[in-house]
Amino acid sequence: MTMSAGWYLRRLSRMGPREVGGRVGDAVRRRRWRSARPDCPSVTGARFTAVLPAGTIAGIPADAAKRLVVEADRLMYGHVEYFGVVRDDLDDPDWWSDPKTGRRAPWGYAFDVPYRNEDAVGDIKQIWELSRHQYLTVLAAAYAVTGNERYAERVAEHLRSWWKANPPLRGVHWISGIELGIRLLSWVWIRRLLDGWPAAGELFENNPVAVNQIWHHQHWLAAFPSRGSSANNHVIAEAAGQLAGACAFDWFPASARWRAGALKSLDQHLRSNTFGSGLNRELATEYHGLVLELGLAAVAEADAADVPVPASTRLVLLRMTDALAAVVDSRLRPPRQGDADDGHGLIVDGAGTDRWASLLATGDAVFGRLDWWPAVTGGDVRTPLLAALIRPYGKNGTASAMNRPASRPAHFADAGMTILRSPAESGPGEIWCRCDGGPHGFLSIAAHAHADALSVEVRHDGVEVLADPGTYCYHGQPEWRQYFRSTLGHNTLQLDGTDQSVSGGPFLWTRHARSRVLTADTSQQGVARWCAEHDGYQGSVHRRRVELTSASQELNVVDEVRGSRGAEVRLAFHLGPAIAADLTGDRAVLTWTRDGEDRSAVLDLPGQLSWRAHRGETEPPLGWYSAGFGRKEPTTTLVGTGFADGAVEFTTALRFG
Repeated sequence: MTMSAGWYLRRLSRMGPREVGGRVGDAVRRRRWRSARPDCPSVTGARFTAVLPAGTIAGIPADAAKRLVVEADRLMYGHVEYFGVVRDDLDDPDWWSDPKTGRRAPWGYAFDVPYRNEDAVGDIKQIWELSRHQYLTVLAAAYAVTGNERYAERVAEHLRSWWKANPPLRGVHWISGIELGIRLLSWVWIRRLLDGWPAAGELFENNPVAVNQIWHHQHWLAAFPSRGSSANNHVIAEAAGQLAGACAFDWFPASARWRAGALKSLDQHLRSNTFGSGLNRELATEYHGLVLELGLAAVAEADAADVPVPASTRLVLLRMTDALAAVVDSRLRPPRQGDADDGHGLIVDGAGTDRWASLLATGDAVFGRLDWWPAVTGGDVRTPLLAALIRPYGKNGTASAMNRPASRPAHFADAGMTILRSPAESGPGEIWCRCDGGPHGFLSIAAHAHADALSVEVRHDGVEVLADPGTYCYHGQPEWRQYFRSTLGHNTLQLDGTDQSVSGGPFLWTRHARSRVLTADTSQQGVARWCAEHDGYQGSVHRRRVELTSASQELNVVDEVRGSRGAEVRLAFHLGPAIAADLTGDRAVLTWTRDGEDRSAVLDLPGQLSWRAHRGETEPPLGWYSAGFGRKEPTTTLVGTGFADGAVEFTTALRFG
């Protein structure tokens, strides 16, 4: 999609004077660099010393090492899948080609490439993902585990190919700071994991092309940081990559300055991007995971280089880890909230490794688990690697001394997230319910927010019953982008066919619904209660009450609309992909299978509304679920339609068999 003049005006309206001034400076610098590209200073005697401590590789669990090698062999055969698109060209990739559309990004000065225009460039996510070089960190890890030089040789071949095809400031891979930051972090780990390979030095520190690329990546990141309304997870990736590069590739006159600036930026933005409770302020769960991965990887580099890290940086990462442990369900799955694009900070594991279990395992190794943390089984490659570099923080201190929660938190007041859950002993499976009464995203544009105020997400024994449908896409398919972030695309109530918050573009909200939680009683005395309201429908107030009764395995949802005058109501409940529904009138019988056992529930819907089941509809989209970026599948969505005049209540009851 291309951005209209109206979009630029709306985007400009969300910026403050300081951000506008910074962006003007960026524009001037880009114009100057077009004709006078910066030059890398001469480097002699460069050495790489940021190696893993002896014995680290031997500490990798056998099952994790086996998964890693299987994945590495698949990559060696040229097979990979990104965002639902299977590729078989990884033995000799075209770095500028989009396999989804068949288009190839144009050559030219980086900042002239219209990367948002899919017709001109292709799907930019498909093009960028391969060049994050995280598949090369997997191959490098396979070399470290097995000693088989064919993995190292493939890594070297692909790096040399990429460096040749992507000279500094030329082409699509020099546009976005998050891409440069993550790629630089990958190069650090590739060099570290290839350290036992005799040709590693010739590939990196003794290779003028590599040194030039590394310098230009860091010089670019220092020149063009994400600013103001864009200082979300992107600025964390930029700071993490810059810090990693300046610590591990400490070869340049500017390295100390870059390192100090990146450390300061990382600390500042980790704190500004994170609520005091530990949840990420974007309220998009996958970005919580991305930021936590990036923060841990950055601290690992600083510790490996004996660079002092502010205590506040480690404390934010500790709180993020505790918050993650608090919100996951019985299968260690966190909420599905806000945008998700399958982005990772550091990948050294094979397919089948649980991302969230891995993060909790690393948290245990670095910070120490608390008694209420859920148990983590299985192993991964990344945890022993990071734990070998990061200095333990908080493991020997008590929870109170570190201001860590003594019991499992269920209500995060600053983030407006509440988890209602039944005790395991109350039934055949845990009922887990996320209630959303928080802010509409982060910063003035709330880029990764969805119009999901007061939505609920319900799981039974880890199976999604009432599901958050996900994200699916960012660019190129505006009708799908709009659906997956819409109010109708979530388990909440819509008035007069409008979203609660007003969208100004695919990553821009011009008016934000304001929510407030009125009740959050999660004391686990048999009945848990939550109540919140929002002002997104101007002139009307939507209030929702949720009550979970553990003994009867019943969840009640009451929606109240006040101040409406004949408004059209649509109340949506999106069922998870494993759920079959038999809808008769205002009752739906839900059935599914869990570990070979048949399960069921009854959903009694408000009788004042006319109910219909939708599945896999496209004009307009309705009845879809996205398990990951670029992937979607039909699921059942139950939508009740009717009218609200004055004050009215709609009661929904979900009873598990």
